[in-house]
Amino acid sequence: MQMSKSRIDRAGNAIARSIYRSDDEYIELEDVFDEYRKNHLQPLSETTLEIQGWLNGYRRPYYIAQRLKRKPQIIRKLKRLKVRLSQLQDIGGLRIIVPTNADVDRLYRYLEGQLGCQKGFKIERETDYREKGRDTTGYRALHLILSRDGVSLELQIRSRIQHYWAESIERTSVIYGYHLKEEEGDPAVLRYFQLLSDAFYEIEAGRTASPDHRLEIDALRTTCEKIIEASPLGKILDSFINEGVIRTLTEKESRGGYGLNNWIIVFDWNTGQFVSWDIVGRSPDEAVASYIQTERAFPPNEGFEVVLIGSSEVATVRETHSHYFGIEAYETILESLDTSIVGFRRKIDLDVGARQILLVLYRKHFWGGKTVSRETLKNHYCRSVLTFDLSLDALVEKNLIHSNAGISLNLRVKSEIESYL
Repeated sequence: MQMSKSRIDRAGNAIARSIYRSDDEYIELEDVFDEYRKNHLQPLSETTLEIQGWLNGYRRPYYIAQRLKRKPQIIRKLKRLKVRLSQLQDIGGLRIIVPTNADVDRLYRYLEGQLGCQKGFKIERETDYREKGRDTTGYRALHLILSRDGVSLELQIRSRIQHYWAESIERTSVIYGYHLKEEEGDPAVLRYFQLLSDAFYEIEAGRTASPDHRLEIDALRTTCEKIIEASPLGKILDSFINEGVIRTLTEKESRGGYGLNNWIIVFDWNTGQFVSWDIVGRSPDEAVASYIQTERAFPPNEGFEVVLIGSSEVATVRETHSHYFGIEAYETILESLDTSIVGFRRKIDLDVGARQILLVLYRKHFWGGKTVSRETLKNHYCRSVLTFDLSLDALVEKNLIHSNAGISLNLRVKSEIESYL
């Protein structure tokens, strides 16, 4: 399909602003929109695989994944920024997560060195949001605009704490019903996340947030909980990290051979659970055709989110797109500053169900020799924990509980247990 910039932009206007002459023209322009988005997948996948190959020699921890921007996101961005479709540079995006902010700089220098040795693609622009945060939201990351085969791609590099903040605001957006990263919602909620981001930045820089800063965050948290609870657009979710999903998909992935797999994820924000998660092939034509078909079958106005993610390991998606896992209700989504800063590393390595079990055992004082049977714990104290068996197994694997003669907390790791609560 031949596509000039003017035709691409007409397609953007038709889809985002309902500017078209007839229904037939709309259908034709929708095909142009879909084709234009599809044309990003091949250069995106090639770039992801090339960078992943370079990172084999990086010798430091990282996670990398790619995604093709969702149609509702593109439409909202066209409306919000009043830009043309051909001007968007993040339709194809890569994300790399590294442990610390210093690692972001280190990785950037490493990638610059690798780029000097090849001609496949280049860095067109660098935008560093880490020092001041972006807009009024406080979003922090290093963004690089790459160019490959005439197509613009966006590479985000984040530290773990920057990623934790970004995924937290995504979770809260779902509970609240407003797209907070797009500056929707009550100013108090936006202010809370901006202050939290600033505090995280201070922590990563080796400094401590001021007492006034911390007090304002704690005061805003209470205000924000009430705002979110009262939101007519909000959802009260009781979701969890489903370890069984990850294990099943890992087995499916192992049968697909080595390389970058394209996954289509359908998530139902009404229930906080996956509808489906399938490998759709490595061919861009096949993957995007399935993506478009699935988007039409699960519309966003009914609470569904459909996303096309590429990764060499499905377990990586749990790290790079963690807001699909462990969605919590409004009363726990906005944590206190101390919990967020001190406990976030531990909280994200235990699912919600496991933390619920720990809390029950802790409150009932089941330590050491004082035990409770597995059946009583499951059927009486933890009836609402949908992932009880998998979550309990995770606690046993981490040696946080004893399970030989009944269930009890391990006294030898008391401080570690308390850090999860």
